[in-house]
Amino acid sequence: MIPELTAHNRLFWTGGVSGRLHVPYCEVCARWVLPPDEDCPVCDTALVTREVSGDGVVFTYTVNCHPFNPAVRLPYVIAIVELVEQDDLRLAANIVGCEPDSVTIGMGVAVRFEEQPGADCTVYVPVFAPRD
Repeated sequence: MIPELTAHNRLFWTGGVSGRLHVPYCEVCARWVLPPDEDCPVCDTALVTREVSGDGVVFTYTVNCHPFNPAVRLPYVIAIVELVEQDDLRLAANIVGCEPDSVTIGMGVAVRFEEQPGADCTVYVPVFAPRD
C-alpha cells in the first residue's frame, strides 16, 4: 500500500528513481525524522529533505508466512531497519536478496528500491538487502 503523496513525503517515495533514499531533516535540532512529516516533532521547525547513505542494520524483524496478499511470494521478511545516520532513525521495510532464515538482528543492510505504480506517478519503495 502506497500512501498519498504530499509535498512533504514525495521525495521519500520518488527519490529511489536515482537509487537515493531521502529523509526529512531538522536543521535546528540536527535530527532526521521518520516517518516523513512537514515539521519537526520536537521544535516545530519546517523540515528539509536530505539524502542519506541508505546503510543500516536490522533492529528487529519477523518472517511472515501467512498469505495476506496472493501476489506476494512467501515467506518474506518484514524488518525495522535502523539507518546509520542516527540512533533511533528507523523504518519498516522488507529484507530482500537473501533467504529469510539468514536474516539476523544487527545484520548490515543497504537500501534498494522496488518500483510500484502510484496514483499519480511511479513510486520507489525502499527495501533492504544484505550489505556485501
